[in-house]
Amino acid sequence: MTGYIIRRVIQAVFITLGVTLLVFLLLHLLPGGPARAILGPRANGVQIAQFNHDNGLDQPVWTQYWTYVQHLATLDFGYSYKLNQTVGALLAEDLPKTLVLVGLSYVLAIVIAIPLGIYQAVRRNRIDDYVLTGASFVFYSMPVFWLGIILIVIFSEILRLLPSEGPQGATVGDLFGQFTSLILPVVTLALGTVALFSRYMRSSTLENLVQDYVRTARAKGASEMRVLFFHVLRNALIPILTLIGLSISFIFSGALITEALFNYPGIGLLFWNAAIQQDYPVILGVVVVTGLATILGSLLADVLYAAADPRVRYTKA
Repeated sequence: MTGYIIRRVIQAVFITLGVTLLVFLLLHLLPGGPARAILGPRANGVQIAQFNHDNGLDQPVWTQYWTYVQHLATLDFGYSYKLNQTVGALLAEDLPKTLVLVGLSYVLAIVIAIPLGIYQAVRRNRIDDYVLTGASFVFYSMPVFWLGIILIVIFSEILRLLPSEGPQGATVGDLFGQFTSLILPVVTLALGTVALFSRYMRSSTLENLVQDYVRTARAKGASEMRVLFFHVLRNALIPILTLIGLSISFIFSGALITEALFNYPGIGLLFWNAAIQQDYPVILGVVVVTGLATILGSLLADVLYAAADPRVRYTKA
């Protein structure tokens, strides 16, 4: 177990270096180079040469990359000349808000999806199972922006129960002070995840219900509720634990659209505005953070899987 985790951490480090190298290359592949992209088309040759000298862009490529990695290690993601702020400061301000949105949607999705998947497994091939399966396919296949628009039209325009805009504020506390404004963004982001998790939970529960240990528990007189929640649930949750880590990138991509749609002040909206304004340092900073979150999510999934299933033995191939 310990050796496996160490190997996975080492792999994660190398993958992280690969992500930083990719982002570094993207920066240097910008039209006209980083200086022209950041300073704009009106910058003259003298200004570009001075910018390159001040930022070390006239150094050899590998020297530039090493300097870039050193800056990332100190959480220096560059400088936004459009917003006149460091990218690190922008991320520090907006990332906690995105984590609130993603965290609440995750909790809501898990709380709904796990009992829903178990219920569908118990009621398999019946009318309610078919209805819930159809609804899962609809929500999973529906684009996030379209689902958000439908929820806005129904709950904000027609029923007038909830605000159409997400909560506004500089801190996380400001967001919770406008809790009703959080509902639509969280539900929009959670519904697709509920559909995904419930399908996996249904399949996993069905697979475990036909195992020998379930028949043994029933033969010993265990009630159906005890069989489901004391025997089947733990084993059925193993794929969900893995899926939680692996779906982080999916959630973050959905958060980008959701934040832009509801004007929610997180890194998704920051990325959206940076793309419109061609603020490349901010764009690449968000890409690095999202990539790191995906790597950590994958590592978390492997560790959770190893901890939850003692039958698995990890050895070198």
